[in-house]
Amino acid sequence: MQSRSQVPPIMSNCDLCVIRNHAICAALDAKELEALNAIGRTRSIVPGESLIWEGEDSVLVANVIEGVLKLSTNTEDGREQIVGVVYPSDFIGRPFGGTTGHGVTALTEAKVCVFSRRDFDAFAREHPALEHKLLERTLGELDRTRRWMLLLGRKSASERLASFLLEMAERLEGQGCAVDFDKPNQRRLTLPFSRQQIADVLGLTIETVSRQFTRLKQDGVIDLPSRRDVTILDFAALTAEAG
Repeated sequence: MQSRSQVPPIMSNCDLCVIRNHAICAALDAKELEALNAIGRTRSIVPGESLIWEGEDSVLVANVIEGVLKLSTNTEDGREQIVGVVYPSDFIGRPFGGTTGHGVTALTEAKVCVFSRRDFDAFAREHPALEHKLLERTLGELDRTRRWMLLLGRKSASERLASFLLEMAERLEGQGCAVDFDKPNQRRLTLPFSRQQIADVLGLTIETVSRQFTRLKQDGVIDLPSRRDVTILDFAALTAEAG
């Protein structure tokens, strides 16, 4: 049985990586990438499989190559609260020690580039450009967190759902979100969330989420071919709806 900290077989060459120019490793030259490649491994994850567990020692960090994963924590009464979502090119884990404040679990089929946290820490200390990129990512994540606080604290239910769909369309483009070039104002996406998970993320009830989906469909802003599929019929109208 594989332990939680075990790292699977060697990753493919960094030069072939589909997120190469968007991930933190974009700051490295060819020689540095070769050294990073030597300590990294790829791992495929199925929906519902966890990569990192809340409250455990930080032993792994990873770049997301494909798929969508959730960051979640458990409340005192045992309920799960989704506190974030990560997409291709995002970095997950806690470098430089400590315990993890949330679990990381796949929502879709996913592939990640995994590093032992100790090996990655040592590599980052020797490569200032990578540390700088990590700082940029951290500040970017802080900005997203502040925007999310605004969304949860000030926006109405309709604005929350519209903002959520816009973020999905932006982050999933090419990864479950299609653009019809004959209709550039439209997007087609498959959500990696159930309605209940969307409600949890947005701090709403599932009934409220369902009502807002129905209203947006009746207003001609979106279409709902299935429970997980959404077609944004009027991107400008959805942007206006998000406030």
